Amino acid sequence: MTVFKYTGRTSAGVTKKGTIEAVNQNAAIAKLRERGINPREISASSSIMHMEINIGSKVKNQDFVIYCRQFATLIRAGVSIVEATNILARQSTSKPLKRALEQVEDDVRSGIAFSQAVSKHPKVFPELFINMMRSGEATGNIDSTLERLANMFEKQYNLKKKVQSTLAYPAVLTVLIIVVVAFLLIVIVPSFVTSFEDMGAELPTITVITVAFSAWLQKFWWLVLLVIFVGIAVCAYLFKNNKQFHFTVHYMLLKMPLFGPLLQKTAIARLMRTLASLFSAAVPILQALTISEKVSGNPVVGKIMLDARASLERGSTLSEPLEQSWVFPPMVTSMVQIGETTGSLDMMLEKIADFYEEEVDRSVDTLKSLIEPLMIVFLAAAVGIIVAAIFMPMFALYEQM
Repeated sequence: MTVFKYTGRTSAGVTKKGTIEAVNQNAAIAKLRERGINPREISASSSIMHMEINIGSKVKNQDFVIYCRQFATLIRAGVSIVEATNILARQSTSKPLKRALEQVEDDVRSGIAFSQAVSKHPKVFPELFINMMRSGEATGNIDSTLERLANMFEKQYNLKKKVQSTLAYPAVLTVLIIVVVAFLLIVIVPSFVTSFEDMGAELPTITVITVAFSAWLQKFWWLVLLVIFVGIAVCAYLFKNNKQFHFTVHYMLLKMPLFGPLLQKTAIARLMRTLASLFSAAVPILQALTISEKVSGNPVVGKIMLDARASLERGSTLSEPLEQSWVFPPMVTSMVQIGETTGSLDMMLEKIADFYEEEVDRSVDTLKSLIEPLMIVFLAAAVGIIVAAIFMPMFALYEQM
């Protein structure tokens, strides 16, 4: 896309200057006329401020959810896809989404199907969105497809935010505990070491260990920070580039006490909601499983979807690989099996998704009520051990006096 500077007049005779993005000059003129501006001068901008920057070109989940809901509303109101795309491009606050929508608008105006136009922007539009729109175009149910997509993305976004807020709380408290303990060991404990030496008395084991660890930490604090930084960097690199490590981390997270069941329920709810939406949009089941594997967000669940696809290709059922996996409880596999038998699989998947989304809500409330007292006890124990190590020698000295 090129940025063009223009000078023109509105229908009311008001002179207007500004910039507009378009594929070429003719497209820029057409866009201006659609906005009620008659261009008098127009030229490509050479300013560095108008150069297209692709850094961080991924659209935030929240922005995409808002876009889906607004798009569905406009189509329901009878607005054409071209006009709806034009309206949303002009009012979008997300620059990557705005640029993509402007290009999609140009492509659709030139006669390209909407699904084909959005498929040119895989960083902005998820594969799930593209395939469901393609199916909606084929069946003529674009409005209902968009409504379903908007509902699905909203529910997935809300679910994700709930889980993130639940996991962020203990993470912040853990960092706080580490900072408090480090402060006590590096600043407070050394101030008592001289007093301990002046006492000349035999120090308790806990005090000896605490003083020794404090002295080591004062000397090698930089090494601790370096190990933490390198460890995080290595894990982040492996998580992003090593499939086996990525799979192992997700597997261990699902097996964690307290948080594991929450993540498991979240993964099931997300998967079932995705599959239900794809089946309702008449996407072929094998293609739906492939898409679900890519958008599941969890390689453990994704592998099960690949196994399910292979099972269907062999002439078996969808419920069989789910039943063999520890991730899916018996209730899920039973309902999937009933859906396959009765021909109402999409409805059953919707019910499973609804059930597990409610389960996630309950689990989040329960965890929040448990985490706070547990973390407070942990903080009290850590601080209490250091305080005891400091004051026990003093109590012993007072007893001798």
